[in-house]
Amino acid sequence: MSCKFRTVVAGAILCAAATPAAYAADDIFDLRALRAGFEKFAAQGTFSVGAGVNYSSGDYGTGSDTKILSIPVYGRYDTGPWSLKLTVPFLRVSGGTGAIPGVGRVNNSNPLRRGIGNVELNPPLDLGDVVASVTYGAYYDRASQFGVDLTGKIKFGTADEDKGLGTGENDYGGQVDVFKTYGQFTLFGGLGYTSLGSSQYISLNDVINVNVGTSYRLNDRNNIGLSYDWREKASAASSEMSEVTAFVSHRIDKQWKAQMYVLKGLSNGSPDWGVGASAAYAF
Repeated sequence: MSCKFRTVVAGAILCAAATPAAYAADDIFDLRALRAGFEKFAAQGTFSVGAGVNYSSGDYGTGSDTKILSIPVYGRYDTGPWSLKLTVPFLRVSGGTGAIPGVGRVNNSNPLRRGIGNVELNPPLDLGDVVASVTYGAYYDRASQFGVDLTGKIKFGTADEDKGLGTGENDYGGQVDVFKTYGQFTLFGGLGYTSLGSSQYISLNDVINVNVGTSYRLNDRNNIGLSYDWREKASAASSEMSEVTAFVSHRIDKQWKAQMYVLKGLSNGSPDWGVGASAAYAF
């Protein structure tokens, strides 16, 4: 919410408090109508919450392993072709000091960077970069089981740059994903572009990313899959990201779903390996 918008809303509320009769008569700001509209919107969709744990290790071409522990929590709302998601991760980065989570190896001139001015090499969990995304199901043909999704994403620079948890800057990205189902198999792929925010200490490039993969439905509750992800190098010091991921998902019941994965990096732009698991509950 912008400062200008907050100021306008605050002013409207104060004026309404000062002259309630006039504002009620003109029906300018009806909180009851606003609440009713929100409740109607919420009732038309599905809200879910989830959490996970991810761990990865790699030297990213620096010769010293950087170990990253991530515990993300998220909320998601689905209604019609729209899906809105907010993810709040908590991170611990230890070991090597030359890599940034989600970016890889960088040239970092921050005098307080982890391992230099900030000498705590094994810190406790701390807030990472909050990510908000919106996905729109732009096309789906039930007969051919072919679909197209459009996603916009903002990564807010909420992680502490002095602790090596992020760059301190926002990133903005968009992606087009396509998928096609053949019996038990679903093939998928995507093409994206992200504008990475540079800080006064870290210079980053805008990057293109590509992903392809397949999943196989074992039964009504279980799926397995394999995917490959590639991304241009994010900085002059880094390498292209290249990694393969194997995953399995299990629907426990109508509300609960769990997923696990293992990752293998194929370049210095990716961790050497990674593992993770998550669970989500739909209301």
